[in-house]
This record gives sequence, C-alpha cells and structure tokens, in this order.
Amino acid sequence: MLYLKAANLEDIEKEYDFITNLPADENGFTNPFCGCSYEEFETKILPGYIDHAKGLNLQAGYVPGTQFFLWDDDIIVGLFRIRHYLNDFLAGGPGHIGYGIRKEYRGKGYATKGLKLTIEKAWTIIPEDEIYLSVHKDNPASLQVQLKNGAYIHHEDEKEYFTRIRRER
Repeated sequence: MLYLKAANLEDIEKEYDFITNLPADENGFTNPFCGCSYEEFETKILPGYIDHAKGLNLQAGYVPGTQFFLWDDDIIVGLFRIRHYLNDFLAGGPGHIGYGIRKEYRGKGYATKGLKLTIEKAWTIIPEDEIYLSVHKDNPASLQVQLKNGAYIHHEDEKEYFTRIRRER
C-alpha cells in the first residue's frame, strides 16, 4: 500500500537510510544531508525536519515545510516536500512541492502516485489558489508526472519549466 508519512522519530532508521543514499543534487532536487552521520541525522537533521513542519527554528528567508516520505508498505521509495506557503524566492522558483524518488524505484509510477497524494495533502496546508512547481528541462519524466497530476506550464526559462496546479472549486 502506498502512503505518505511525515518525518518522525519512530522511523528514524529507514529515514536515515533513505536520506543518506539520496544524491545531494539530482535533477534539481537537493539533499544537503546525503552521506551525513547517523548521529547528525538523529540530533540535528530529523529534529530540524520536525521543527520546520511546525514553523519552529526556521532560518531567515525560510518558510515552514513538511518532509513526507513516500512508503510502499514498509519501504521508503521517495521524499516529497511541501512548503506551507510561498515567499518571493519560492514563488519565482522552487514553488510549494519538491520531490525525489530513489533510483531503483523510478519508472514504476511512484512519482505520479506520490505527487497525487502530496497534492491532496498540500490543499489542506497551503493558502494559495495554485500549487507552484518547477522542473528542469532535462527531466521530461518529471514534467510528465506533473502534467498527469493536472499541472500546466505557466512559463519557462532556459533551464526550467514552471508549472501550476489550480485549486478545484
């Protein structure tokens, strides 16, 4: 069964394994904690994820955001981030949602299904009337994932497409 679960202390071992094995930067999805130690994950990174979801201890210019792991039964296959609202930087670039699927699970529909679940959750969190996303032009698979989930291309630059998903009324 496929489901999203916010970062939490109960699943620390599997979350640690996923985070440390997800590349640092791949197709625009960044993971600054790739290769971190278990101690650092346990004492700083995971508590930071949990705090940021509550809007606590945010760095200047950051907004609250929740890290949702995508689980297939008892295996983490992906990570989906929801930023709770936009600031100028996020509105002009990364948007509300970012996601990454573990390499060995790509091409199996996890991104499409995970984004669908994430969009449903995002509508309960974000105040805006559109969900903002972006995707590198050299990642057509991710663009297709967004389009399958109701996105349209709002605009583009030389490197990225900027997509939107309208709130249904």
